[in-house]
Amino acid sequence: MQNPPQRRASPWPSRRDEDAMAKLWVKFQRSFRRRPVRFFTLLALYLAAGSLVFLHAGFTGEPRVAGSQRSPGAGEGLGLPYLGATRLSRGFSEVTVGRRRGHWFKGMAKEPAERSRAGDYGAARSRAPKGRGGRDKEEDRARYIGCYVDNTRSRTLRGVSFFDYKKMTVFRCQDNCAERGYLYAGLEFGAECYCGHKVQAPNASESECNMECKGERSSTCGGANRLSIYRLELAQESARRYGSAIFRGCFRQPDNVSIALPASQPMPNMSVDKCVDFCTEKEFPLSALAGTVCRCGFPTTLFPLHEREDEQLCAQRCAGEEFESCGTTEFLLVYQTQVQDNRCMDRRFLPMRSKQLVALASFPGAGNTWARHLIELATGFYTGSYYFDGSLYNKGFKGERDHWRSGRTICIKTHESGQKEIEAFDAAILLIRNPYKALMAEFNRKYGGHIGFAAHAHWRGKEWPEFVANYAPWWATHTLDWLRFGRKVLVVHFEDLKQDLFTQLKRMVGLLGIAACEDRLLCVEGQKDGNFKRSGLRKLEYDPYTPEMRKMISGYIRTVDAALKLRNLSGVPDDYYPRRDGDNSTKEEHNMRSSTLGCTEVRWS
Repeated sequence: MQNPPQRRASPWPSRRDEDAMAKLWVKFQRSFRRRPVRFFTLLALYLAAGSLVFLHAGFTGEPRVAGSQRSPGAGEGLGLPYLGATRLSRGFSEVTVGRRRGHWFKGMAKEPAERSRAGDYGAARSRAPKGRGGRDKEEDRARYIGCYVDNTRSRTLRGVSFFDYKKMTVFRCQDNCAERGYLYAGLEFGAECYCGHKVQAPNASESECNMECKGERSSTCGGANRLSIYRLELAQESARRYGSAIFRGCFRQPDNVSIALPASQPMPNMSVDKCVDFCTEKEFPLSALAGTVCRCGFPTTLFPLHEREDEQLCAQRCAGEEFESCGTTEFLLVYQTQVQDNRCMDRRFLPMRSKQLVALASFPGAGNTWARHLIELATGFYTGSYYFDGSLYNKGFKGERDHWRSGRTICIKTHESGQKEIEAFDAAILLIRNPYKALMAEFNRKYGGHIGFAAHAHWRGKEWPEFVANYAPWWATHTLDWLRFGRKVLVVHFEDLKQDLFTQLKRMVGLLGIAACEDRLLCVEGQKDGNFKRSGLRKLEYDPYTPEMRKMISGYIRTVDAALKLRNLSGVPDDYYPRRDGDNSTKEEHNMRSSTLGCTEVRWS
């Protein structure tokens, strides 16, 4: 007997199932109509659970640094011995770095606030002399010149000012004014700091400057409407400012001065203010004082501002201001105005997709963001990133949102290390910075943002020692990995880039395959700082490195130095060793000795 055909199951719910579901939904609605609190409670729990999932996804997406388990291999491949207690693998496995996922995925895994740099460009200066007895002594960083009258309606020092009614010290005030290029620093009322380029008030009795500094009881910080004023002996005169203008130096007048500096105006009563105002009004970035003639122009190959002369050659008094120098007909005193040089400000994506990927590789805190700023100005093309940082995108780095393999950017920022990650690039610019500076810069960025500062609690707490233990080995392995696995690697030291920007930037642009335009590079020199330089307002007034930390880091420096020389490259700069073996001097004393080099005092002719 033939079996009846079986009924085929329908993919759709039956009428009975639909009725049951409808009844269940009606009961659910009635329940929440009676007690709406339940609905809002479940909604809040749902949102909280979603937030936790979102945060968890952001953290779990961060892989461990590639190559960390191979750290010994990097050293062995170079034929370099290990350093005993300072092995490169020490603590390295705990370091993490975010992987690039493209801007479309940034909601799931944002780049952690541990990659980039901005730049801690300055070094701590030596402390000011404590007490009144040592103030008359000539110091390499500042010289006390006396107690002066101040007036709230017409300030004696008319530059920037800041107050700290708990921690003001002489050193802190001097450091902030010197950082901004001012010639004088004055302290008042125990807690107020004023900066300026000239003292515009009479002397007062020393007994009237009788208030102790709020942060250093053994020092004097002026009095009521009285300033204790120091003249700053600047090691880098190029940083000196005059109001809104930046002092560039004394230069010999170019041969074709009317072409090099096309705008000019005779000024019988010449002063720096008048010449700077004239050139600003004419929209020129350079103001050159030539005795009684004011000249304006751009930095060009005819007038590149590379060969500075002794300031004594320009030290002729201004006719309209007896305390200022106005240069001569043969030697020009040059200031940079606030007019922006637009010859290097245009930027765009590459017109054709590049087939080669060039990395801009560095350890975090080594100045990668600053280098990107320079490269974009020098080439006119956007730089990309292995990561995504919304704050950098909002500040003009438009290549930040492109996937790093898009081929639309001139080079790609990366902090990655490890063979697989490095071999993904066809060439690389390897930026290396003094580890003592790089570690502090990255620590500040991690806890204070791109141009912020870590709080003192972080420096004094457990965060700083743990950070050094984890990141110091990475500084070494990062360089060793790129030297070992990188193809066509150009090594650039951050310190050399700061000191000789024109030459080093020309090398970097050459590797990128761009014909360097010298006038454009000269324009970059005038716009070099960008918006990523930290101010000196919260510099540490003590050395955060312990002797144990220094011993460990010195071992890594020697290893990197040997690796560079093994490839016939110049080793690390001398200032990577703030304390040499057998030298009992402190870092502050080392910086104090270094800052005396090249300092000159202007005398009127």
